[in-house]
Amino acid sequence: MKSELHVPSDLKFLAIVEGWLLGCLEVELKKSVDWARQSSRLRLALVEAYSNVVRHAHKEQPNLPVLLRLELKDRDLAIEIWDYGDGYDISDYFPPEPTEKQEGGYGWLIMKRLMDNVEYQLQVDGGNCLKLEAKLPESKN
Repeated sequence: MKSELHVPSDLKFLAIVEGWLLGCLEVELKKSVDWARQSSRLRLALVEAYSNVVRHAHKEQPNLPVLLRLELKDRDLAIEIWDYGDGYDISDYFPPEPTEKQEGGYGWLIMKRLMDNVEYQLQVDGGNCLKLEAKLPESKN
């Protein structure tokens, strides 16, 4: 199953983004997934990714669109979040230190902990792509 969503770069569309992701997955997987556990994890990762695009990548350019792509093969999930900002050199990222109070920098850490794989590519086909991947476990019902 594949799905795609083009949405404005505005946090007021966050509920639409979340609904699109969970709606597509629930239609496809029905009751074979523990939605209470998986939806929280997936929502948090997607909200972090989308809000980073809005607040950082498209900060001065709210008219730029955000492209979201979803692909589900069996239980393997891939979500791509495309932005058209300048991009971020991930080699400049250093995770926050637990002993130091830090204003930002937690998003990448959160996504890496929640998802099985997180990749970021700069300037691919005119945009930047953050790819979140996870294997969805079957419900134990």
